[in-house]
Amino acid sequence: MADENLLVANEEYLKAGIHIGTKFKTKYMKDFIYKTRPDGLSVLNIEEIDKRIRIATSFLAKYEPSDIVVISRRENGWKGVKKMAELLGVKFFAGRYPPGVLTNTQLRDFVEAKILVISDPWPDRNAITDALKIGIPVIAFCDTNNAANNIDLVVPCNNKGKKSLGILFYLLTKGVMEAKGLHNKGQAFPHSIDDFTTE
Repeated sequence: MADENLLVANEEYLKAGIHIGTKFKTKYMKDFIYKTRPDGLSVLNIEEIDKRIRIATSFLAKYEPSDIVVISRRENGWKGVKKMAELLGVKFFAGRYPPGVLTNTQLRDFVEAKILVISDPWPDRNAITDALKIGIPVIAFCDTNNAANNIDLVVPCNNKGKKSLGILFYLLTKGVMEAKGLHNKGQAFPHSIDDFTTE
């Protein structure tokens, strides 16, 4: 696919390693795999990743930021989650998600949400369980080894790497800001991928 049809240059995706999966493949993720390398690692389809980021962006843009909760138990996603929250005003959990925080109104830190963004369905599974209980959609970054049976929108990607998670949170934030008129599409975005990437 030509660079002008992608959200960022193909080279940026490759540099971030967004397409490098694991050696393990689940049945949920097989359709997103482009090929398997000689070392056994799966390679995800970059066009499909790009397409899914666009879908996730347009989906999130329909919600008020205060109704969106973004979660990353994985430390490599903390900086991206925090930057997204800072720029969009979404709620977030960087680190441990307290079970029941979305479902139990008696909890002091109860959070109301209409949609969740999850950086990895395995470490963030408690949040997915809560989302199922209250019937709200879940967008999840899924690697080749993830089960995606309770996910409403899968964004296939390397959900473990710092650079990969950085570029994902960067593109989602930029896309939502453009869709909501908070940033003009033709102008240079004042934040870089590094602003979303854990050192």
